[in-house]
Amino acid sequence: MPPSVGETAPSFEALLCNGETFRPAALSDSLGDRGCVLVFDGFVFSAIARNWWTRYDARGWDTFDGLAVYGIARDGPYSINEFLRQLDSPFSIFSDSDGGVADAYDLLVERDGMAGAETSRRAVFVLDDDGVILYAWETDEWIDPVPRAEIEAAIDEL
Repeated sequence: MPPSVGETAPSFEALLCNGETFRPAALSDSLGDRGCVLVFDGFVFSAIARNWWTRYDARGWDTFDGLAVYGIARDGPYSINEFLRQLDSPFSIFSDSDGGVADAYDLLVERDGMAGAETSRRAVFVLDDDGVILYAWETDEWIDPVPRAEIEAAIDEL
């Protein structure tokens, strides 16, 4: 079962990609003054990922004061950086190429029609500066809209 509101988010270290470079980063070192938002996706070059990251940018999710929004995807760092460059995205995405982060959050599932390929279910977690989950959303449907208003309300509570 994925972590719930009130629980401490599972810690992890993965390569953090910003569109130009990548470096190992731990979740604990990535929490801002107010915390962070973790957005789990399957693969970055999917139409769904492109659509939603474009919407996050349009909604100004990169401008939350003291709070970073990070993606987590199964792609390698070079693919993620190319994806971010193509979108001219202000966000950073953790490379979960081995699925370990998604597995720690109990989100790893086999993709229909892609035998042996596992990715994360779509999910969003809002964490405070101690890594405690203040908001959690997940879905089994790849195209379900992310409840942006609920997420933004949770961020406003920080």
